[in-house]
Amino acid sequence: MPNHSLAAAGVTARIKSHGGELCSLTAPDGTELIWQAHPAWPRHSPILFPIVGTLRDNRYRHAGKTYELGRHGFAREAQFDWVARSASTAHLVLVSNPATRAVYPFEFRFEVFYALGSDGLTSTYRITNTGESVLPASMGAHPAFNWPLRPGIAKTDHRLEFASPEPAPIRRIRRDGLLRPDPLPTPVEGSTLALHDGLFAEDAIIFDHPVSTSVRFTTPGAPVVEVSWQGFTELGIWNPVGVDLLCIEPWYGVSDPIDYDGDLMGKPFIHHIAPGASLAASHSIRVIQA
Repeated sequence: MPNHSLAAAGVTARIKSHGGELCSLTAPDGTELIWQAHPAWPRHSPILFPIVGTLRDNRYRHAGKTYELGRHGFAREAQFDWVARSASTAHLVLVSNPATRAVYPFEFRFEVFYALGSDGLTSTYRITNTGESVLPASMGAHPAFNWPLRPGIAKTDHRLEFASPEPAPIRRIRRDGLLRPDPLPTPVEGSTLALHDGLFAEDAIIFDHPVSTSVRFTTPGAPVVEVSWQGFTELGIWNPVGVDLLCIEPWYGVSDPIDYDGDLMGKPFIHHIAPGASLAASHSIRVIQA
C-alpha cells in the first residue's frame, strides 16, 4: 500500500511510502494545510537525509574516493518500507542498500515515526549506525504549508511568531546552494517576522542558532499552525518566490560553506554517529483552530 491515512479528533493526515513523506494535513474544519505538490514545486514535505542543503559541486570525498550526492540527499526520492501502521500512527524505514552505498558508502537504518494526536502531528526521525565505522550524517524536515493559509487572505497578512525574540544574525545561501560566509541582520523584529515574497529573493532564511524551539504561522481568519522541534539545531524558512507556499524547516545540518572542499567527515555541521549508536530528533505541527 503506497499511502496510509491517519485520523484523530477531526485532524487527518496522509503519509506515502515514497520518500516517507507527509502529503496532507487537514484541520478539524477541513482546511488543508500542506502544499499539494503543484507543478511550481512538486513536493509536499520532503525528508532530508543524509545531508541537508547542498554540497560543493554536489560532490564529497571520503576515504580517497569522490561521490556525487544531490541537494538534500536521497531519502526524499527513496522507497521506504512500512514497519507498522495504525489509525493514528505510522512507522517507516529506509535501510542502506546497493543503491544508497553507490552514493553514500555507509551502513544505516533511517526510521520515520508519525503520531497524530488531537491537535496535530508529531514526526520523529532516527538514524542508527548499523556499520562498523563512524557514520557522518545530517537530517532535516521540509514541510511546505499553503501560503495563504486560506484562499482570499493576502499573503502579506501572514506572519511568523517565534516563541522567543530572535535577535541573532541569520545566514543565507548563494544561488548554487552553498552557505555564504558572512551573517546578515535578522529580519525578525522582536519575535515577529512579517511575511512577504521579497524576504526570499536571496533564498532561504537560515537561523543557525535559534533561541526558540517553536514558531507560529498565523493570520486572522485561519487556523494557526505551530511548528515546534526537539533535537534539531538549525531552522530554515523558505519560499520559491511567487509560489503560494511557505516551508518551516527544522534541520540538523546545513549546506557546505562556499570555501569548504574537504572530506565528508570534516564537513561543517555534519554529525558523527558511533557504531551501534542512534541520533533522533522530532518536530510537531500543531493545528490551533481559529
